[in-house]
Amino acid sequence: MRVLVTGAGGQLGKDVVRLFDQAGHQVLPCDRDTLDITNGEICLVKVAEFKPDVVIHCAAYTAVDQAETDIDTAYAVNTVGTRNMVLAAEKVKAKFCYISTDYVFDGTASSPYHEYDNTNPQSVYGKSKRAGEILVQSLSSAFFIVRTSWVYGLHGNNFVKTMLKLGQEKSLLNVVDDQKGSPTYTLDLAGFLLELVQTEKYGIYHTSNAGECTWYEFAKAIFAEAENILGTSFSVKVEACTTEDFPRPAPRPRNSVMERLSIRTNGLTDLRPWMEGLQAFLHEWKRSEIARPEA
Repeated sequence: MRVLVTGAGGQLGKDVVRLFDQAGHQVLPCDRDTLDITNGEICLVKVAEFKPDVVIHCAAYTAVDQAETDIDTAYAVNTVGTRNMVLAAEKVKAKFCYISTDYVFDGTASSPYHEYDNTNPQSVYGKSKRAGEILVQSLSSAFFIVRTSWVYGLHGNNFVKTMLKLGQEKSLLNVVDDQKGSPTYTLDLAGFLLELVQTEKYGIYHTSNAGECTWYEFAKAIFAEAENILGTSFSVKVEACTTEDFPRPAPRPRNSVMERLSIRTNGLTDLRPWMEGLQAFLHEWKRSEIARPEA
């Protein structure tokens, strides 16, 4: 299978490229230096040259707070860029897999969101990603829309790595306890994509590690598991706070837990519980830290 991956320099993109390559597929990794997705002509040429069977579109503008004022760039990347890649994929009859987000929901539901529930994004980031979804649904004849949440992995900046760093530097951390969601380990998400895109089970998928927690509960788990797996001692005290205690430019969904209905009804492999994903990440982190001095 020939697979073109956009956003290949990002934390998810790097693991997607690695997993698909290990599985024996021919992968063309594209990052912002090798493919400007906001330029439709460049997208058409690049895709026509490689002729992929699948395009996995990980590239995105993800600076959630910055997007509130940098509106044009957020839409240029997340909406126009997505349209450009979909049109290019259609030209070569490639399947299209769009990585989307829990931010397409407003977070006010009392229960987990289903794939075909009404969306109601509240932030510019969420609105631009939802606009990308609409264009994928309108323009692609063979699409997967994969919504995920609270993503972390070995590459790039994320909540887990930030906690591990601050846990060494701070004596006290205040972490929001009134927003709940499902942490997602990039390798688990990439493994699901590897299974999904080889099927013709098109549609929308909610894809996160199983279970739910608040950011406060997630932070507590990170330190507890890190002490056990990494052998690191953390003296930091973690205290719960409210969203109002930490005002941010972009609104966050209070409830971004997503029901993985499509995975079950299509007979695909569900992701393991988020705590197991966190433990696997910490083992991977430990191996990378050990190996780093020799690199």
